[in-house]
Amino acid sequence: MTILDERDFAHLGNKSAILRAQDVLASAEFRKFYETLPNVVTAEEMPFERSADGLIKHLVHHKMNTRERCVEAYMQFLKPGERSGKHRHMWEEVLFVVEGEGYDLHWDLKFDCLDAFEWEWAPEPKKFEWQRGDFIYVPPFTIHQHFNNADATSEARLIVISNRMVKEMGFDWFDQIENAPGF
Repeated sequence: MTILDERDFAHLGNKSAILRAQDVLASAEFRKFYETLPNVVTAEEMPFERSADGLIKHLVHHKMNTRERCVEAYMQFLKPGERSGKHRHMWEEVLFVVEGEGYDLHWDLKFDCLDAFEWEWAPEPKKFEWQRGDFIYVPPFTIHQHFNNADATSEARLIVISNRMVKEMGFDWFDQIENAPGF
C-alpha cells in the first residue's frame, strides 16, 4: 500500500478549468458597463409598485440599473389607518419616517443552536411608536409590520432601506406572512 503525503494529494485529479480567467473577463466587462450607469436617479425614473406590503416607490434597486449595488431603498406610503403587509427576511432593515406618525409591531426571533436548530418567534409583538423624523431598526429575521394611526390626518411616508449583500451571498430568504389590504 502506497502512502501519499499532502503534496501528492494536492496534485491528484485531471480536470482543468478557466474559471479565474472568466472572472477576470467578466469583471472587465462589468466595469465598462458600470461606467455607463447614472449617479442620479430622478423622481420620474423611480417606479411605483402596488406590492404585498402596499404602495411603494422604488428609490434604488439593483434592477433599476444605477451604480448602487449594495443597497435597496423604497418609499412606503400608508394612508390614515392603513397598514403594510407582515413579513420577515434574513437581512436587517432601517426605516426613516419622512412624514406622519404611527407604530410598528415586531415579533422577535428566538434562535438556539446548542443542541439543535430551534427557531421560534415571539407569540406577542413588541409595539414601537414613531413619528416624523424618527429612525426605526428591524433586526434580521424579525417579523414586522407598519401602521399609520387610525386618527391620522395625512399619509405616513417611510423610507425603507436594506442591504443587498445578504441576498447576493445566496441568502435571499423572505416570507410574506400577511398581505396589505387590497392586494
